[in-house]
Amino acid sequence: MCGIVGFTGNNKAAPFLLEGLKKLEYRGYDSAGIAVLSGDKIKTEKTVGRIKSLMEKTDNGKTVDGNIGIGHTRWATHGAPTTENAHPHLSGNLKFAVVHNGIIENYSALRQKLIDEGVAFNSQTDTEVVPHLLQKYYNGNITETVSKVMGLLEGSFALGIVCSDYPDTLIAAKRFSPLIIGVGEKSNIIASDVTAIAAVTKDIIYLEDDEIALLTPSEVKVLDTNGKTLNKEITTISWDVSAAEKGGFKHYMMKEIFEQPKAIKQALSGRIKNGEVYFENFSLTKEKLKNINRIVIVACGSAYHAGIVGKYVIEEMTRIPCEIDLASEFRYRKPIIDEKVLTVLISQSGETADTLAALKEAKSLGSHIVSIVNVVGSSIAKASDDVLYTWAGPEIAVATTKGYSTQVAVLYLFSAFIAKALNTLDDKTITDFLNDVKELPEKIEEILKEKDAIKELAKHSVNDSSLFFIGRNIDYAVSLEASLKLKEISYIHSESYAAGELKHGTISLIEEGRTVIALACCETLKDKLLSNIKEVAARGAFVITCANEGNTDFIKESNEMIYVPKVNELLIASTEVIPFQIYSYYVAYYKGCDIDKPRNLAKSVTVE
Repeated sequence: MCGIVGFTGNNKAAPFLLEGLKKLEYRGYDSAGIAVLSGDKIKTEKTVGRIKSLMEKTDNGKTVDGNIGIGHTRWATHGAPTTENAHPHLSGNLKFAVVHNGIIENYSALRQKLIDEGVAFNSQTDTEVVPHLLQKYYNGNITETVSKVMGLLEGSFALGIVCSDYPDTLIAAKRFSPLIIGVGEKSNIIASDVTAIAAVTKDIIYLEDDEIALLTPSEVKVLDTNGKTLNKEITTISWDVSAAEKGGFKHYMMKEIFEQPKAIKQALSGRIKNGEVYFENFSLTKEKLKNINRIVIVACGSAYHAGIVGKYVIEEMTRIPCEIDLASEFRYRKPIIDEKVLTVLISQSGETADTLAALKEAKSLGSHIVSIVNVVGSSIAKASDDVLYTWAGPEIAVATTKGYSTQVAVLYLFSAFIAKALNTLDDKTITDFLNDVKELPEKIEEILKEKDAIKELAKHSVNDSSLFFIGRNIDYAVSLEASLKLKEISYIHSESYAAGELKHGTISLIEEGRTVIALACCETLKDKLLSNIKEVAARGAFVITCANEGNTDFIKESNEMIYVPKVNELLIASTEVIPFQIYSYYVAYYKGCDIDKPRNLAKSVTVE
């Protein structure tokens, strides 16, 4: 998830590009750059870090001449956050400059073919193949050239392009990644979303997949890949800038809840091929896996809860014993680790202090380290033997939603990868499992449509001083995350318990009117959980039960029901968590809490 802007007009381009990138910084903030066509030469300026550095470097764009240009603020996916990896990227002959949002899934093969032809690359990014391909296939007709290159690319992309042969024409193209056009009086603009445009123009054109746009200061022409001109409707937006940054939502948290289907698609992108899992540049081979006798997952907070889901899935699919440990405990208890133990570290930021210390401890004892992180080039990523990026994009809200969901999605893939390598499951079972995984974004979209019903239900817990979540198996793993979401943003005391433990002491806390939320999507254990629900209902609890669509077993013993689409039982964490992210949000909303910045909490815990 990155932010791109482009400008062609009668005024200098650089000041607009910088202001536009500033509005898009929530989409990525590890590096930034602009490319401006001045005369017949393309001038680029890049920095690592925030847009502020780029603005200082260019004196707010005053030092960069030219009336047409493109800009990019990066959230690294391929290659660490460095100046070399920052966009825009140039062709070898310096004729083309390109910015890109998305992931080009087949870039590795394209890159190798270009290298074999003598092309020199300056970055580790997937994006750099695009300007080199444009140079290779350029025939003097920019539309035909862009169309040809689009046909070679697999994956998702929104592209902004300038070409020195077209001194006033900004080129844009997209497939599966957002890109809009802002229509002005003496200028025309492209951007990843309305955030960068709303302060300049309210008139926009939505570019659709496999469309190419040619923008000059006075005209916008949109074509299909065959060169046919399309009639595009101009839409007038009414959002203000602050609302645009949050996509029309009141808080980043809700925006990020709704981004989860796309984030999971991104996490899966290019990793499922021909019914099996493919991890790029992954050194954990079948031979190494055969020597592994134990897997240890280490994490903190929500990442720890994702790890608990992973434990259930990994053990069932691979039959390798799997432990889950809190990083803050692991590092101090002299863990029993050797070269036959695979250690999996999970961290959204890749900078979590306890998790990084646990990594160093495990590595010193000879363990192979696989990390699941979101931030490319982070400390944990650089210290690991292998890295599986979640590609969730930046999360602004402190309470993670899409970070957790993408970690769980990557754990599904990791489980299938090991099962295939060790032949613990047959090919059909693995293929069916992966097909079910690919359907998760659609299932989550269905749940998000029930937002208003969950919002209404959330009113019940506004005055709760304490409540409980219960579940078994993966239901229990999800209940831990659901409980954490509620307590961290609404400040209500909330605890999660393995339902079978109720009678071992916890049930003494149940009293008349106490809210108990039962997670009941693990249908192999539904009879057991039903007994636990009856236990708390008999003592006066107000029971809210989350179950699969079509399951009526819990209605009689429950005060309220939440239903989610039925999925493969190993995947219930991905659907079941969504209603309780929404539930927690609205409880906090009704209580007047600071949802995006809950008290006493930080986004990344980089100290003990």
